[in-house]
Amino acid sequence: MGRPPELADVIIYKGKSHHAKSEFENRKAAELSLMTGMHMKMWPEVKANKIAAKEFSRVAELLEAIGKDDALQESVVNRYCLLRAECSDFERKRESFVESMDELKQDRADDKIDSETYYSLISDMQRNIINVDKQIMSKRNMMLAIEKENLMTIASALRSIPKKQEKPPETDFDRKFGNV
Repeated sequence: MGRPPELADVIIYKGKSHHAKSEFENRKAAELSLMTGMHMKMWPEVKANKIAAKEFSRVAELLEAIGKDDALQESVVNRYCLLRAECSDFERKRESFVESMDELKQDRADDKIDSETYYSLISDMQRNIINVDKQIMSKRNMMLAIEKENLMTIASALRSIPKKQEKPPETDFDRKFGNV
């Protein structure tokens, strides 16, 4: 598989291209056809969550900088931000379990709890940490899928642009005399 196509703006930035003017115009039109022209809006549940709201602002600013702040991505970006907030919440819960395990270790060292209780509680805490880690990984995988599929990675942005220009059907005149 060859190299992915460049965005029209990248071609302009470089200042030179082997692409024909018509191919460049088709590429630019294809990029613009993917946009509604309306800006993304933050959902109320995202606004209500400090972490999600901060992430939305960050992502929206980045998308705006590349000219991709579009309402078509609104629901995906809002969901992405809520997932980020959920990940953060699970990370805090995990840290709380780790801190509780440290407290149990100290209580055991100070002979405040017996061995049987200590090992039972530690086992429960470790199980909880593993379950929280599974939840975090699940959320992170969902976030990565969103990033890959919704122009949040360079590769996904490049995949959204047609690589080759469609050629008009050849006519009898073209076959006899070639393109004049």
